[in-house]
Amino acid sequence: MQNLLNPKNILPRDHQQAVLIGRVWVEGLGPTLVRVCEDHIYDISRLAPTCTQLLEMADPVGTVREFGGPPIADTAAVLANSLVEQRDAGKPWLLAPCDLQAIKAAGVTFVASMLERVIEEQARGDAGRAEAVRRSVVSVIGDNLRSVKPGSAQAARLRDVLIGQGVWSQYLEVGIGEDAEIFTKSQPMSAVGVGAEIGLHPKSVWNNPEPEIVLAVNSRGETRGCALGNDVNLRDFEGRSALLLGKAKDNNASAAIGPFIRLFDEHFGIDDVRRCELSMRVTSADGKFEMHGASSLSMISRDPLELVNQAIGEPGQRTHQYPDGFMLYLGTMFAPTQDRFGPGQGFTHELGDVVSVSTAGLGMLVNRVNLSDRVAPWNYGAAALMRDLARRGLLA
Repeated sequence: MQNLLNPKNILPRDHQQAVLIGRVWVEGLGPTLVRVCEDHIYDISRLAPTCTQLLEMADPVGTVREFGGPPIADTAAVLANSLVEQRDAGKPWLLAPCDLQAIKAAGVTFVASMLERVIEEQARGDAGRAEAVRRSVVSVIGDNLRSVKPGSAQAARLRDVLIGQGVWSQYLEVGIGEDAEIFTKSQPMSAVGVGAEIGLHPKSVWNNPEPEIVLAVNSRGETRGCALGNDVNLRDFEGRSALLLGKAKDNNASAAIGPFIRLFDEHFGIDDVRRCELSMRVTSADGKFEMHGASSLSMISRDPLELVNQAIGEPGQRTHQYPDGFMLYLGTMFAPTQDRFGPGQGFTHELGDVVSVSTAGLGMLVNRVNLSDRVAPWNYGAAALMRDLARRGLLA
């Protein structure tokens, strides 16, 4: 993983014109809001002490460009020091770019992953049964539901047919029904950033990465930018029961976001998100196994901004408020079926796997897999942040 943590790999291809916002841990100061450029990382905490407050500004892009800010360190050095096992605690490293925002996720937003969720449910979380169940499910509902618009009359007719055949599923309900699945992925301040370890529950034996785009939304429901994300998923837990979603999704270090938030401007916006082609690679610790995956946002069943509205309610009818804004994982079409340990066993992680998620406009997010009880515990929350900001005189 060390050879990946450099500006050439981590920054977007057009980084010269991108406004990239991150958070850096600085010893003696704590989390510091920064602008990331090719050569240097600049402290913008005097402009906005938190990412949340920056996204509340009327014009965050113009304000950041105008502000500048003093340099903290060389970008290459900060990236290199973000590798957790070689980190020098006295030098800066990158954190997840969000802070006080709620961390939400949309599930079952692509047909491919929707079918895999149905298979998980039918297999009751048993990876060994998955291939046989996959064949039987596809024989009934097919594998091309992309033309079905969620919530449409066509979707309602399909629902009636599938119920009649005894294969209706809660995953099909949110995949093609009127209401999207929006759940709490993790707690504010709990996400990990580039170079950190990501965590699996120690009892999980069937799990996978989920490469995703994560939208950065402010309290007014305005989508201000986006980042890369890995929505670490436990297929066995969720497959046994959807009521185990909390345990399947929310564990120590199970939400990776980064390496920074790219603010929307004249060079990159929501239409670019709609066209994003995500690539993912998983490499084993010994280098003997490698898996490649992809997720094309053009294949998403619900528009990204529709998912934002599903999280907060339609304009004029807000059913949920996020006073500190929220980060929203958009879901993935990646569904790992590549056999790792034997025919019909599918994919699951091994400790030490290196997972990279990348796209040209957002760069690359890289993390290493460990168990949630072995990853560094999350012990720096909102109270600690407020204490450090007050000590630095950054709270009004």
